[in-house]
Amino acid sequence: MKVLLIDDHPLFREGVALLLQPLVEGLQTWEAGSCEEAFDLLARRGSADLVLIDLGLPGITGLEGLTRLRQQHPELPVVVMSSSDDKDTVLAALDAGAMGFIPKSSTSQVMLGALRLILAKGIYLPPSVFLAARSAPTVSPPPAASPGVSAPPPARTPADLGLTPRQAEVLHLLLQGKPAKLIGRQLNLSLSTVKAHTSAVLRALNVTTRTQAVVAAGRMGLRFDEPASP
Repeated sequence: MKVLLIDDHPLFREGVALLLQPLVEGLQTWEAGSCEEAFDLLARRGSADLVLIDLGLPGITGLEGLTRLRQQHPELPVVVMSSSDDKDTVLAALDAGAMGFIPKSSTSQVMLGALRLILAKGIYLPPSVFLAARSAPTVSPPPAASPGVSAPPPARTPADLGLTPRQAEVLHLLLQGKPAKLIGRQLNLSLSTVKAHTSAVLRALNVTTRTQAVVAAGRMGLRFDEPASP
């Protein structure tokens, strides 16, 4: 398996390359300090199996590079690793085609778990980005919007979308990138039932893919009042 690391800090690349070794046996890592260098590597060596890309790159930005990678290599999973992990940045990366977003503040165990999930066709996001727990601390209301500026829409719940409690549980797990088989085991549901609930969830969000569901849920500020069943 070949992993391409795109980051302008050599020390960070070298550290991640070492931490990736337990991911699979015989792992090879290619390193590039810019998108331009990465494209050159891919042209000379052929396609990789996974790309990890930073967003704050010199020259072609990481977001632009991500878009270009998805256009030229649509089968290649690309994962963003960035120190900027605010909600808008994560959504922009997903819109550009990222299959996951790993904050640089994550532990090596979180990184490896996220990459295993992505390689299994799942989607990994920082858990705190979209899923607000009921126990979250109360915050002061935002200031009134300036004249001519629309206020952000209020947060919505799965019930507001017409979803049943079970469908909400499926959505909760979908947003964490869990595959259908794992959702079925976790909720004690058959695979066909999970697929039926997934279809209902996608219709409720007016999307057709899991990635679009993640983006849609994030943009509407979807809130889960209670965690999904263990």
